[in-house]
Amino acid sequence: MNEFLDNIFLGNTIYNWLMVIAIIVITFIALKIFKHYIFRRLKKWAASTSTTWDEFLLGIIEKSVFPLLYITTVYFSIQTLNLPEKLSNVLHVAYMMAITFYIIKIVIAAFKKFVFSFIQRDEDSESKEKQAGGLIAIVNIIIWILGIVFLIDNMGYNVTTIIAGLGVGGIAIALAAQAVLGDLFSYFVIFFDRPFEIGDFVVIDNDNGVIEYIGIKTTRIRTLNGEQLICSNTDLTNSRLHNFKRMQRRRIVFSLGVTYQTTATQLAQIPELVKNIILNTSNVSYDRGHFSGFGDFSLNFEFVYYVEAPDYNVYMDSQQEIFLNIFKSFEKEGVEFAYPTQTIQIDGLQKENVLKKS
Repeated sequence: MNEFLDNIFLGNTIYNWLMVIAIIVITFIALKIFKHYIFRRLKKWAASTSTTWDEFLLGIIEKSVFPLLYITTVYFSIQTLNLPEKLSNVLHVAYMMAITFYIIKIVIAAFKKFVFSFIQRDEDSESKEKQAGGLIAIVNIIIWILGIVFLIDNMGYNVTTIIAGLGVGGIAIALAAQAVLGDLFSYFVIFFDRPFEIGDFVVIDNDNGVIEYIGIKTTRIRTLNGEQLICSNTDLTNSRLHNFKRMQRRRIVFSLGVTYQTTATQLAQIPELVKNIILNTSNVSYDRGHFSGFGDFSLNFEFVYYVEAPDYNVYMDSQQEIFLNIFKSFEKEGVEFAYPTQTIQIDGLQKENVLKKS
């Protein structure tokens, strides 16, 4: 038996080969037992908790850590054998590639989870997750580039030249694509600072509409006329933008004027009359109302109220109801609205002079 175990096969004794196989089999069985009994219980426990981070960590262990343990067991077991130098180098390169691949997977998954957990704290997380797709794609590319550089460095090659080349190439690309990079950084500003989001109604200069899509370079707005307005991200972040979706209540100021023939009693009644009309209108809060001054042809009043909803249709419905009720009340009380008029008065002496000259 000892003679059989001492036989040489591919540069190693049968005994050494059997030891390597035994180590691999025992380790695989131990990992399978752990995964079947203990890890399954951990997954059931994670499913019952309110947080999703424990499920995420267990998913990382199952999809990346366990495969790494299997590969590491095989690699280090085989390394105990006397192998040809070329074969040993090939195995080393394959092992480093596997480690790099799984580490990159873990880093990308962790970043994606962090971004989505940051997004899911707010409402309308689905549209924000779509918006985050561009950011995740860019970061994934950066992580893969760094991972490949790390792999080359660990394989014994000098990466200084590669890093220097990337730096020079990066400067050249930055100079050639300043506008694109400016829009890219503006995209990061929009994503993290959130001046507006998909579904918000915004006004930019003379344009207005609903944010439909936020991309890496451009943002698309569906205007009230129906066409799609495409703006660069830099233009939006550099502009003064009115976001009406964030409005909690709408402040309304309106004026009305009555004729100078209105009596003092009627003037005193007008603020209270309009106040009662506003108070009896739904979705509206009264603020103030005053006789504000003497105009060229009217006695002026100013009223302020709030519409307790950001929707423009609600505002227009409330305003229409208030104006119609004011008109009815003034008609009932005999109060006349003023409009631009001029009255010419000529005294008796002026009349006689005019008659004599004629």
